[in-house]
Amino acid sequence: MNVLFVCSRNQWRSPTAEKIFQGYLNHNYRSAGTSDSARIKISTKLMEWADLIFVMEKKHKQLLISRYGTQARSKEIHILDIPDEFAYMDQELIDMLKVTIKPILLASM
Repeated sequence: MNVLFVCSRNQWRSPTAEKIFQGYLNHNYRSAGTSDSARIKISTKLMEWADLIFVMEKKHKQLLISRYGTQARSKEIHILDIPDEFAYMDQELIDMLKVTIKPILLASM
C-alpha cells in the first residue's frame, strides 16, 4: 500500500510522519505539501501513487479536492487535526501521529 502524508509546507508534520512510519507494515510512505513554498509539492503523480492519504488539517483535504477533483474524491483521505505548531521529530508530534495513524493503517490491511 502507498501512503501519502500531507501538510502545508512539507517541513515538519508530514516529513515526521513519513520518517517514523518508514518500513511499518511493509507499506510505502511519502510526504508532500500543499503550499507553493512546500519542500515537496503535492502533484498529480503523487495523487495517482497514493492509495491512502493522511492530511494534517481539514484545509488540506479541501485543497486536494479543489485541485484534483474526482481523483481526490476517489481516495481514502483521513484528517488528523494536527495543528502546525510542532518542529520536525517533536516527541509530542510523534506520539500524536502514532496514536491516530496506526489504528487506521492496521484496519486498512
